[in-house]
Amino acid sequence: MRKRGRVFMAGVLGMAVVGVLAGCAASASGVAASPSGAAPSSSSSVAGRPAGGGSNARSGPAAGGSSGTIDSVASSGFTLTTSAGQQVTVNETSSTVYRSGSSTATVGAVTVGKGVVVLGTVSGTTITAGQVTVGSAAGGSAASSAAGVVPFTRGAPSTAKKAGTIPTGYTEGSGTIVSGTTADSATEAALAAYPGGVVDRVVKLGNGDYEVHYIGVNWPHHIFVDPAFKVLGAD
Repeated sequence: MRKRGRVFMAGVLGMAVVGVLAGCAASASGVAASPSGAAPSSSSSVAGRPAGGGSNARSGPAAGGSSGTIDSVASSGFTLTTSAGQQVTVNETSSTVYRSGSSTATVGAVTVGKGVVVLGTVSGTTITAGQVTVGSAAGGSAASSAAGVVPFTRGAPSTAKKAGTIPTGYTEGSGTIVSGTTADSATEAALAAYPGGVVDRVVKLGNGDYEVHYIGVNWPHHIFVDPAFKVLGAD
């Protein structure tokens, strides 16, 4: 019995050692993989995911929007193409509000070829519409080019440049995601100044300004808006 006990204990100890070694190997493997497995920063990926770390690292859809020309219409929504060539899918719901310019409208106002601004909940390049404004100046490719927007081209390196004023002390990944009328106002300001992309979140920075996160284009990636919703700059 004592001999069997010693054998049993030796077996248990052996299994423990193997478990520790396996855990160390897994840990080392995870560390080695993290540089390539980390989420890309918005400056290097059209998907626009942050590099991690700050409070605005998103875990799901957020308030934003886009603008463009309506391509097709279906019972569940419509598609649009931005002035920079990004295709966007818009899902309509029973609570979607429609406007034609500054007037109230109905879903019937959504027709192919119309310019449109869509505000809502954004996940990638799909928007669940809270408000659809038809007949707004969505801006064509000339407006996009005039604003300095660089369209997304597969395989092309991300453009790195700055325009206007970047908030002092700004660090990508900092701030707090906002929603509601604040996010809508910041989104509209950004889309008017830099047409062509998709706003997939709006972040309030520590100094009170807003970072509007932009995807679907090679530049800009961040558009900065002050508390009065005036565009300050972009990078």
